[in-house]
Parts: sequence; structure tokens; C-alpha cells
Amino acid sequence: MLDRENELNAWDRDHFFHPSTHMGGHARGETPRRVIAGGEGCYITDTAGKRSLDAFAGLYCVNIGYGRTEVADAIAAQARELAYYHAYVGHGTEASITLARMIIERAPAHMSRVYFGLSGSDANETNIKLIWYYNNILGRPEKKKIISRWRGYHGSGVMTGSLTGLALFHAHFDLPRAPILHTEAPYYFRREDRTQTEEQFSAHCAAKLEEMILAEGPDTIAAFIGEPILGTGGIVPPPKGYWAAIQAVLKKYDILLVADEVVTGFGRLGSMFGSTHYGMEPDLITIAKGLTSAYAPLSGSIVSDRMWQVLVQGSDDFGPIGHGWTYSAHPICAAAGVANLKLIDDLNLVQNAGETGAYFRASLADALAGHTHVGEVRGDGLMAAVEFVEDRDDRRFFDPARKIGPAVAAALLDRGVIGRAMPQGDILGFAPPLCLTRAESDVVVDAAASAIKAVLG
Repeated sequence: MLDRENELNAWDRDHFFHPSTHMGGHARGETPRRVIAGGEGCYITDTAGKRSLDAFAGLYCVNIGYGRTEVADAIAAQARELAYYHAYVGHGTEASITLARMIIERAPAHMSRVYFGLSGSDANETNIKLIWYYNNILGRPEKKKIISRWRGYHGSGVMTGSLTGLALFHAHFDLPRAPILHTEAPYYFRREDRTQTEEQFSAHCAAKLEEMILAEGPDTIAAFIGEPILGTGGIVPPPKGYWAAIQAVLKKYDILLVADEVVTGFGRLGSMFGSTHYGMEPDLITIAKGLTSAYAPLSGSIVSDRMWQVLVQGSDDFGPIGHGWTYSAHPICAAAGVANLKLIDDLNLVQNAGETGAYFRASLADALAGHTHVGEVRGDGLMAAVEFVEDRDDRRFFDPARKIGPAVAAALLDRGVIGRAMPQGDILGFAPPLCLTRAESDVVVDAAASAIKAVLG
């Protein structure tokens, strides 16, 4: 067994180009590597036999937990019956048609159709093209700029990486590209004016957005994109009144709203969609991760009825839409989605995310209450973050070179629990599978408190 593990590590070092990895350090064997062998429920096991409670559900995505044979069986059955057929020019499969119907049944009432892709990045690429196509159909060729937010995450392609508002995804890639703009993040903990209430800060964010729209020209702004709750940018819930204030500005200037629900879709906040959770009325919804719980790669762009009617007009005026992916609505992936959504319902995971999530966040806050270097414990549903500061009273942050967040995440892993050191700050993030129990929540909280004490005292 050890010989096999050593062989895999050598192959990994010599041949595997990993995403979001220090390439030189990995190739030289200077950074940790781990080969994952199996998983069950909220736990994964590596080839060395180490078992860890995955309190980040992979990358916020294994909503139903690991090892669900119902999804594996659905994938196998579909592969035996029909492994692939394309979705071009009206072709479909029972799995893809069924899944589209299931998504629309669960989505906000004004949503109409689903376009399928494979990743959140390609779904947001689709959204950008649809936004531009929509305005061309309406005879508004100048209305093309899309406003995102600093610290938002919307993918890592050329245009989707431009939408993303994190330096790691821009630096040395010549991003962001026009016509993408960025406005202020709704990050209440890091607000400049600490006298502001949440409502006042929300009004400030809306005012900054309107200021940008007016400076650029309302006739040039096509859409605004945002995650219901900031994810990779720090797991930051919107301050009170934020989405109401933002949507009032968008409606004033006839600007489309894209809700990026790659993380929040299908239950993570204790609601089926983050849009309904926060009172958003989007024109497009981006979905991925929780759609199949990552048992197979699948994403989607959910189109509102208002937008769909214009797209239909476009086909009538210009012919078939010139957009498609070879693997759109792949039947094996769609079969995984059907089985996954059934399990989410059958296991009552949306309700569990709300109830166990509230317990988890309260327990985490209680365990860390009064810690000198814990600036904030925040979150919603089964998402939580702990932000570390050098001085809590002065809200003074650590020197990034000290890498406090990664150190705490490493100490947490030593205690058998996986959390995530979030970028652009010393922040420890949690987004466990939606099947997390209270007992498992206690394991995560105890390990987190111990890890933080070991690193920060």
C-alpha cells in the first residue's frame, strides 16, 4: 500500500497540473499533497488511511454528502442506456428534460427555462453572452457593461475571471477585461465608516453603485451580478436591506440582475435558493455545485420569463441562437442531477441546512466568544466564517505575510477537520455537507477552537 502511495505521489508531482496550487512548490515536493481514496457522509479518507471530516464539502459542493449509492446507480444506469447525445437543434434525453422541469419547479416563480453547461464558469460565460444578445435584440448595442463587486467570485475564465473581484484571479492574467466593472463589496465588517449601521452601509453601497452607473452612463450598463452571500470573498452575508437597496437602483435604470447561486442554490442557506432567501428577483440565476452535489459536472443558467420572451424574439428575427457546448445537458450528468435533487427532498436537507446551520454558527460563536484575535464569526445557513484580527478593538488586521488563516486551517486539518483558508484575508471558512448532524457540528467546533488556540493562543 505504501509503495502504491509513493508511486501516485511521484506521478502527481511529475505529471499533474493542479488548479490554484503553488506549481513550483508542488513539483519540488515542498508543499503538502494528498490523494483522496473514498468518502462517506461528511467524511473523506486518503490513501494513507487518514479520515477527515470535510467541513467544506469539497468546494461547497457535496451537498448530499459522500457515498450516496442512489446517485452512483443513476449514473451507471444512464451510462448503460445512453452515455451521450447532444442537445443541439431540439434534441433531448429523458434525464435532461426531467431535470430542467425539476429545477424550474424549485426556482423562483418568475423563472422560465434552463440552459445546461458543465461548470459555474461556463454558465456565467453563457450569461454574459445572453445579456449582450438580449440588448442587441432590443436595439441597444451600447448597453453592454456588466457591474460585478470586489471580492465576488464568478469563475476563472477570461470573462468570468474578469467578473471575479479577487486579486489572485486577476494578477498576471491581464484581467479584468472590459466591459466589466467592479463596485464596492457589501462587507460590513470591513466598512470604512465604523459608525454606520447595517442599513446605512447598505444605502452607502447602493449609492456607490448608482454613482458608477451615472458616471458610466445608464444606457451603457447592461447587468449587475452578485452572489446572494459572498462566498470565496470571505463568506459574507449581505447587510440588512442590501438587496432591496441594490434592486431599487437596478430597476431605476433598467439593468438586469444576475444571481450567482453556484454555491447557494439547492439548499445551502436553508432555502432552496438564495434569491428567495434574500428577496432577490433575478433575470438570470447561475447554478452548478449543488445541482449534482458534484457527483458529475453540471451547471445551468436559469432564464427568467421576461428575458426568455426577448430571446424568443431574437430567434424569430435572426434565426437559431449561435451558442452551444458539446456537453450541454449531458445525459449522465443530468441523471446525477435528477437523483441528487430527489435525495435533497427525501432527506429533508434544506431544512437540516437551516436548523443545523443555525446550531453550528451559534456553537462556533459561543466557543470563540471573547477571543482576542477573533474579529467576527458570521454566516448563514450551513456557511460560516471566522475572521482573525491582530487587535479586535481597533479592528487591526494581521500582516498577510504571516499567513494566519492558512496556519489555522493546517492546525484544523491536524485535528481531523477540513476548513478553508479564504483568500484576501485571514479567514477560516466552513461549508459542510447539508447532511451534517449536530454531533458532527460539535466535532468541527471543538477542532476549530483547539486549532485557533494552538496558533493564536
